[in-house]
Amino acid sequence: MDGSIQVTVMSTTAPAASNAIRLLMIDDDQKLCRMVNEYLGTLGFTITAVHDGPSGLERVLAETWDVVLLDVMLPGMDGFEVLKRIRAKSDVPVLMLTARGDEMDRIVGLEVGADDYLPKTFSTRELLARLRAVLRRGRRAAESSSDETVAEIVVGELRIRPEARTVVLGDRALGLTAVEFDLLWGLAKAKGRVKTRESLLDEVRERNYDVFDRSIDVHISALRKKLGDDAKNPRFIQTLRSVGYLFIDPVAQ
Repeated sequence: MDGSIQVTVMSTTAPAASNAIRLLMIDDDQKLCRMVNEYLGTLGFTITAVHDGPSGLERVLAETWDVVLLDVMLPGMDGFEVLKRIRAKSDVPVLMLTARGDEMDRIVGLEVGADDYLPKTFSTRELLARLRAVLRRGRRAAESSSDETVAEIVVGELRIRPEARTVVLGDRALGLTAVEFDLLWGLAKAKGRVKTRESLLDEVRERNYDVFDRSIDVHISALRKKLGDDAKNPRFIQTLRSVGYLFIDPVAQ
């Protein structure tokens, strides 16, 4: 088959299995897109690739996707801006691709609303593992919301509704990412009990973590900003140094 016809985009008109996982890849590295397409295409994924920020954003919002693979460096609009605009309208899982060893890219991506990140020099096996973890988390959230016996948790002005996966603070709805909602829900259900970083990693990421993995701290920081919470004088989430986090009742303070 002529490689130039393969390109980087699987035809949206081509027949696909009804249970195929729809992945949108937004990346201008066409060689990488081909590699991802060839690898994941045999593992139950239908991959569509777009090569610039504006087109990627338009495609995300125009169709239904199971997961988005988003590069930071894109022509027309960088990945951070694309993600901000996605999060204004959609909670589709987003796995960001960052420059190797660039911690700032990873931190910014998580704060903006990425569900996970992966250095650009990833192995295909790690990519698959990360994607499966993000997808499992999404399915688990959907299942738990349908089976959830607790209608909502109310803590002061904060109302958390698991069935709709919505959070309201006062009269303001908060736009949380899937990871942020899972963190808040897990902490709120355990109100008054300490949750370690390790237990939170296990609950929201479903992957082996490194001893120095600080992604939970980044997500907690982003969650606090949306809650209007101050780490030094918390209303909701208290940090216990070297231990973890504790959800507190602001009314009781």
